[in-house]
Amino acid sequence: MATEAKKNKILFVDDDPTNIRILLEVLKNDYKIIFARNGPEAIKLANDSLPDLILLDIMMPDMDGYEVCRQLKANDKTSDIPVIFATALTEEEDEEKGFNLGAVDYITKPFSLPIVKVRIKTQLELKKRRDQLKHQAEELIATNKRLQEEIIERKKVEKMIRDHISFLHDLIKTNSFPSAVRAAEMDHFKEEEF
Repeated sequence: MATEAKKNKILFVDDDPTNIRILLEVLKNDYKIIFARNGPEAIKLANDSLPDLILLDIMMPDMDGYEVCRQLKANDKTSDIPVIFATALTEEEDEEKGFNLGAVDYITKPFSLPIVKVRIKTQLELKKRRDQLKHQAEELIATNKRLQEEIIERKKVEKMIRDHISFLHDLIKTNSFPSAVRAAEMDHFKEEEF
């Protein structure tokens, strides 16, 4: 059993209270479950609470699950939340449509509760890995940006050093800055005069 602080949050969307009760009873010990009974409520809850996974019925009044999924995937805030369709629709075309809209899995009713639990666990693990990869990619981008800025700064310093060295060479060549050898020669002539 997961501790309360570490429980993943699942949004279950279904207009049938019996389905909600069954899944709530089966999943409540391992996950934090929130639920919606229609599409508009599901979209609002998903935006407000950002669940880790959404179990989504297709056949609902007013707005079907396909449209809910379409809107969730079109929203940057919710587009990365995995959606599993949980539906009584069993035709291949329905399943294909769900996957084409961005669902990660498709479970048919009546539920096989052990299979539902395994699929949820699998999708949450995949999401965790995707989130880790995304975080690592963001860190790499930030590190790369810092390195690029450091390279630019070092090139500026190198140019400044080259400019100073060039300036010193020019001073030596024009005798504006006597070299140690030239100074020694001048001392030698002074000694011979006496």
